[in-house]
Amino acid sequence: MRLCAARFPIGRGMGSPLNTSVPTRLPSGRNATAEKLLVAASELMIERASIEVSLADIAQKSGVNAALVKYHFGNKDGLLLALLARDAATEMSGLEYLISQPISPTAKLRLHIGGIIRAYHQFPYMNRLIHYLLHESSPEAADEVSQFFVAPLLDFHRRLLDEGIKAGEFRKVDPVMFYTSLIGACDHLFFGRHAMSRATGVGPVTDEVCRDYIKHMEALICGGMLNGRIASSE
Repeated sequence: MRLCAARFPIGRGMGSPLNTSVPTRLPSGRNATAEKLLVAASELMIERASIEVSLADIAQKSGVNAALVKYHFGNKDGLLLALLARDAATEMSGLEYLISQPISPTAKLRLHIGGIIRAYHQFPYMNRLIHYLLHESSPEAADEVSQFFVAPLLDFHRRLLDEGIKAGEFRKVDPVMFYTSLIGACDHLFFGRHAMSRATGVGPVTDEVCRDYIKHMEALICGGMLNGRIASSE
């Protein structure tokens, strides 16, 4: 999940050290059997463009007995939560790296926009998993997703925007509004693509579409955020 381009992953929780550990359902050290199940689930979701995969399908693809899902993850939702945490962990830990780089806030913003979109492209099931685990699974699963994905990303946005404002590069922007705009834009491209394909006949999100969308979102977001001096020099 490339939430920051050039392997700049994404950050720290609200005022506390980033917890990059996966949920307790995933064994420490990534047990080989558990990892096989996660890989199989990921591959099936990409192949089918859906998170509706059965434990029997996952077991068959992984070569692992379906009963071991309960042993390693508790249930199917536990497996899905662990998969999302696995995909998010590396990039989340890299937000701190990006924020510390000796480059301008505007450059960091551009890297982050491109990275977020590439992450959704790399893991096309990710936004559906987030929706499902936040809204259709258990309150405990929703809490975990909020802790390892939503809170660190929102905190990174707060810190980056504050840095850009102090540097005189950004206009004042509400972090929650920014988060909603950027993540919502990614969400609609990848989650809403099916609705658009029915209405307008657009095709799937290819590498070219991804590159074009990055350029579009950079122009859209930076055009609205950068102050006049910075915008005119871009």
